[in-house]
Amino acid sequence: MEAATAVQRFHYSPSSWIDWRNFEGKPRGSLRYSQRIKENKRLRVIALSHLQPDKRRDLRQRSVSDKNSSALLETGDLLHSPFDEELVLKRKAEEVKPYLNGRSMYLVGMMGSGKTTVGKIMAKALGYTFSDCDTMIEEAMNGTSVAEIFEHFGESVFREKETETLKNLSLMYHQVVVSTGGGAVIRPINWKYMHKGISIWLDVPLEALAQRIAAVGTNSRPLLHDDESGGDPYTVAFNRLSTIWETRGEAYTNASARVSLENITSKHGYRNVSDLTPTEIAVEAFEQVQCFLNKGDKY
Repeated sequence: MEAATAVQRFHYSPSSWIDWRNFEGKPRGSLRYSQRIKENKRLRVIALSHLQPDKRRDLRQRSVSDKNSSALLETGDLLHSPFDEELVLKRKAEEVKPYLNGRSMYLVGMMGSGKTTVGKIMAKALGYTFSDCDTMIEEAMNGTSVAEIFEHFGESVFREKETETLKNLSLMYHQVVVSTGGGAVIRPINWKYMHKGISIWLDVPLEALAQRIAAVGTNSRPLLHDDESGGDPYTVAFNRLSTIWETRGEAYTNASARVSLENITSKHGYRNVSDLTPTEIAVEAFEQVQCFLNKGDKY
C-alpha cells in the first residue's frame, strides 16, 4: 500500500497538480533533522524502485544530496527537494509576513494559471484567509455559476459584480489572499482596489494554459466553451487564449509582482513548466513580493 501510494504521487497529469505535502506529511518540530532525512530517503527509495529508469533519473535531477540539503535549506539558495518544499515555503512566508502589515494579496493571471491552487497555499503559509472572487460573485447571485451569469445576464453584469466584490474585499477585509478572475485586470477601477494590497501576476505560457484547459474541458470557462472554430481541444483553447491575451496581456503588467513560470523552470533546471509544483510557485511568489517590498511600495 505504501509503495503504491508513493508511485501514485509521482504521476503527473496536465489536469491536476502534484501535492507533495500529502505524500510526506508535515514535519514535526520535535523531530531531529537527521531523522527526517532518513525517512525522506526511505520514501524516495520506495518510490524510485517503482519508476522506470528515465523517470528515476529525472527525479534525482530534481533533488540535491542529503549531505548538502541542510546547508542549502539554511541559506535558502536552492529549493533542493520536493520533500523539503514545505519548510522552504514556511520560511519564506515568515520572512515576508512582517513587511505586509496585514495587507491582502491579489493573484491575477490568465484563466487556468493556477491562481486558486497557489493562492490557497500562500494563504495557509501566511495564516491568512483565502477568498475566490468568482465564488463570492456566485454566492452573491444566489448560487448562479459564472458560466450561467454570462449566459443569462451577459458579461457586463458579471464585470460589475466583479468590481463590487473587489471593492468590498479591499475596504472590509485584511489578511486575505484573493484569487481573481482572469478578466479582472481589464477595468482600471479594479486596479485601484487591488493596489490597496499587493497584486501578484502568475505569468504562465499560453501553451501550458492550453494544455491544462484542454485536459479538463471548457464548460466552466464561458469565454472558451462557445468557440465553434473547430479543431482539437488544445488548438481551440490555444487560439482563443491567444486572442484573449491580445486584449489583456498589457494589463497584467500593472501587478506589483510578476511570477514567471518559465523563469522558475529555468532556475530549477526543469524541462518545462509542467514539472513545477504549486508550492514551488508559491515560494517564488513570496520571493517576488519580498523584492517588491524591498524596492519600496509605489502604490
